[in-house]
Amino acid sequence: MKHRFPGTTLRPLFAAILAALALAGQPSTGRPLIAQEADPLFVRGDLVIAGAFVAGMLAARPLDRAVAERLQVPWAQENRLLKRAASTFNFTAAPGSVIIGTTMYAVGRVGGNERLASLGLHGTEAIGVGILATAVIKNVVGRARPYVDVKNPRDFGFMRGWGQEKYRSFPSGHSTMAFAAAAAVTSETARWWPRSEARWAVGTAMYGGAALVGASRMYSNKHWATDVIAGAAIGTFAGIKTVRYHREHPRNRLDRWLLTGNVSGRGVGLMLLPL
Repeated sequence: MKHRFPGTTLRPLFAAILAALALAGQPSTGRPLIAQEADPLFVRGDLVIAGAFVAGMLAARPLDRAVAERLQVPWAQENRLLKRAASTFNFTAAPGSVIIGTTMYAVGRVGGNERLASLGLHGTEAIGVGILATAVIKNVVGRARPYVDVKNPRDFGFMRGWGQEKYRSFPSGHSTMAFAAAAAVTSETARWWPRSEARWAVGTAMYGGAALVGASRMYSNKHWATDVIAGAAIGTFAGIKTVRYHREHPRNRLDRWLLTGNVSGRGVGLMLLPL
């Protein structure tokens, strides 16, 4: 039986996700949920972003099976270009995003580039926060991956994910990592160039790449569409909130430990010299 790709039905899904990402890239102007002297970590505007992601998941839920089956047709799976692209994006997310983040931090510290070091540190931190939340949900929800039964996207089992990789589909960890990195980088660069068009180019490139990571996970038959959207939501919030926390608490302990020293070469080794 042939399946037509439901492109028209997917439009609300794409619109909701694009709206969420557009809102996520803007400086928060919402009122605080809890009144306090310093700007809080969570604001009312976050509810709008979360609502857009929820709308996207609701729109995608009836399409999980159709999208998964469509991506597994022989002509798509036998296409070498698609296979290589999927493999590349999978690696770019994990472990690539961590490798890139830690390398940026190390190069920034050694080269005395505070912005580069900060970007690498906060991006890697956002990935860690996001993947921790994702891991907990994966294990508790216990959703079966598409390769278990592509015709049954509603196969959930409470606490079934512990120790069983095939039941750890929801949310997508690769998508979480990719969107956490994208959100962190976009938020940091928006701070540096608040009125520059460069931040829009950075955001488009980063979020676009993250979306391709999600598509590659569906192509590889490892995740349903709703898994990817949930991972994107968690990663986006992890990146935004990590950068926001460091912006509101510039003297926090982690930054003092890892960003307020001066790295210089001494002989064959490196020394961390406090300022």
